Amino acid sequence: MTQPITVTIDDGVATLTLDRPGKRNALTAEMWRLIPQLLDKLAGDPGVKVAVLTGAGGTFSAGADVSEISRLTEGGDDTGLTVAAEQALIAFPKPVIAKIEGFCVGGGCQLALACDLRLADPGARFGVTPAKLGLVYPQSSTRRLVDQIGPGAAKLLLYSADLYDAAWALRTGLVDEVPDDLHARVHALAATIASRSPVSLAAAKEIADGRADEARFLEWQRRSRESAAEGVAAFLEKRPPRF
Repeated sequence: MTQPITVTIDDGVATLTLDRPGKRNALTAEMWRLIPQLLDKLAGDPGVKVAVLTGAGGTFSAGADVSEISRLTEGGDDTGLTVAAEQALIAFPKPVIAKIEGFCVGGGCQLALACDLRLADPGARFGVTPAKLGLVYPQSSTRRLVDQIGPGAAKLLLYSADLYDAAWALRTGLVDEVPDDLHARVHALAATIASRSPVSLAAAKEIADGRADEARFLEWQRRSRESAAEGVAAFLEKRPPRF
C-alpha cells in the first residue's frame, strides 16, 4: 500500500511529500496523524538539517478531505488532528520550508503557515475556505494567520473563502518568495540552510518564535561555544565549516 506521505533524505535535506495527487493531496485523517510521527523521527536524525514540505503532482494541498471532516476534529477545536499536525511543524527543532505549487487551500494553508518559510510558484493559489462549508477555522490557526498577514488580509481570506494568487500572497506576507524557478530556488535555499550550524538554526527558530526565555537564551549561548569555535576556525582557514 502506497504511503500517503513520502519522505526522502538527501544531503541533510528531508523532503516530506503529500502524495495523493489524484485528490489534489487532500489531507485524510491518516495523513494528519502521520505528520507528527514523521517529524518526530526526523527531529532525532542528526543527518537531517532542514525539512521541505511539498505536494505531489504540481499541487501543495487542496485542504482537508471533506469526507473525513468529523474525524478531523476529534478532541475539539485546538486538540484535533489538524492542529496537532500544525503544532508538530511549529515545534520541529529544524527549519521547515513549504514548497508550494498549485492549490494551497484550507488545511494546506494551515500546514504552510506552520512552516518557517513559504516559497511559491507564480501559478500557486491560496485560500482559507471553512466559510464555504459552515466550519470554524481552528483558533490557533486563525491567530497565526492574523499574526502573519494582519487582520485585514486574514479576514478577507476567511470571509470570502475565495482563492488569491501568488502575487497577492507575496504582497500580504503569506509567502516569502515567488521565484521564477521554484524547484531550483528551494533546492539552493535548503542546501544553504543545511550547511549552517544546527545549534544556530535551532536557537534562531526557538527565539524567533518567542519560545525561549532568558534562561533558555543563555543555554543556547552556552551550547553555541563549540560550533562558534569551528565556525571561526573555518573562516580563518578559508574552508567550509564542519558543523
